[in-house]
Amino acid sequence: MSRYVFKLPDLGEGTVEAEIVNWRVKPGDSVTEDDVIVEVMTEKAAVEVPAPVSGRVISTTGSPGDRVPVGSELIVLETEPGAAAVSAPAAMGSAGGNGSAALQVAVPTAEARAGRVATSPAVRRRAHEAGIDLRQIAGSGPNGRILAKDLDAYVARRAPPPTPLRAAPRPVAAERAPEPRPAPAGATEEIKVIGLRRVIAQRMSEAKRNIPHFAYVEELDITELESLRRHLNTRQPPEAAALTYLPFLALALVRVLRDFPQCNAHYDAERGVIVRHRSVHLGIATQTPDGLKVPVVHGAETLSLGQLAAEIRRVSEAARTNKAKREELSGSTITITSLGKLGGIASTPIINAPEVAIIGVNRAVERAVVVEGAVAIRRIMNVSSSFDHRFVDGYDAAAMIQALKECLEHPATIFIAA
Repeated sequence: MSRYVFKLPDLGEGTVEAEIVNWRVKPGDSVTEDDVIVEVMTEKAAVEVPAPVSGRVISTTGSPGDRVPVGSELIVLETEPGAAAVSAPAAMGSAGGNGSAALQVAVPTAEARAGRVATSPAVRRRAHEAGIDLRQIAGSGPNGRILAKDLDAYVARRAPPPTPLRAAPRPVAAERAPEPRPAPAGATEEIKVIGLRRVIAQRMSEAKRNIPHFAYVEELDITELESLRRHLNTRQPPEAAALTYLPFLALALVRVLRDFPQCNAHYDAERGVIVRHRSVHLGIATQTPDGLKVPVVHGAETLSLGQLAAEIRRVSEAARTNKAKREELSGSTITITSLGKLGGIASTPIINAPEVAIIGVNRAVERAVVVEGAVAIRRIMNVSSSFDHRFVDGYDAAAMIQALKECLEHPATIFIAA
């Protein structure tokens, strides 16, 4: 047997080290070439590193939370004779900006070896986990390469018909699971802050520490907007998702930013320059199982209401399921954040640096208000915003939110060309 030393690959964009997030293998485990062996996190992205060869794990370097320099020993495998110690090759660049995407590191193995089925590591892993022989699948990609859709179609064809649902048998008293015991008084749990959660904590701390936030909250009467939203939803195709407030807010924000370009900008601290953007690349703060991510709707100013709604849904879902591309998690110029039904009365959103403004949406409720001297029931929603007070004056921040308020309270104006 031979000893195969695999070193941490160059993950691109000047990365000099990576944080170990989760080992998928341990000493003594057997691995197959292209199996994911470890998940690491750089300042730009979460990265899945596949095994370069098949073998048995002898040792691994680093525990979750540890930093490993690029080019240092990552894992040692026991392989068949002929494998030699290697230095990790250059790999793909990582994601930049506001979130993180799961990437697969490239290593020079796979299709270069004779007899291997041409496919991606992810498809190979799925097939292995499902006990599927990839040689039984006809690939539709270049040179017969098996794509994810080919595997999906094969799985669908061989899936057995669903069995009729039957009522579950009533549990016997003797088989009842024991009730969980309450934790003893004073018990604690320690959770190491690693991976995406560490990156979020670091960026939030830096933003709050370095940016003097100016917060501005305004009350909006969105009764007319709610009426329009409901009307448009009745005209939606049956298969289309219902319109929420978010695409209306996005469309209004795009319109308003034409008059407030200082709010659609980045601050380049290294060069001491404000970079104003003509295009609106809209960040959509999205809660995911891994923490907060900010997928981006690029070129929002070119999209209609329906297109905005579809794109917001698409990038948000991609972020939640770790399917977002690198470019979909970077480059936002202003961000919208919403807690939906948990939105409360007001909030103080933290700016998504290097941006200079963020718009927060709070819960919409029906309230009794005075309209033209009479009490009426109206639908009210607060908008909470934060601005970088170094570059956006309080007057301009307030004026922008007032312009946004006018658009949303009279939603027809959103669709009138300037």
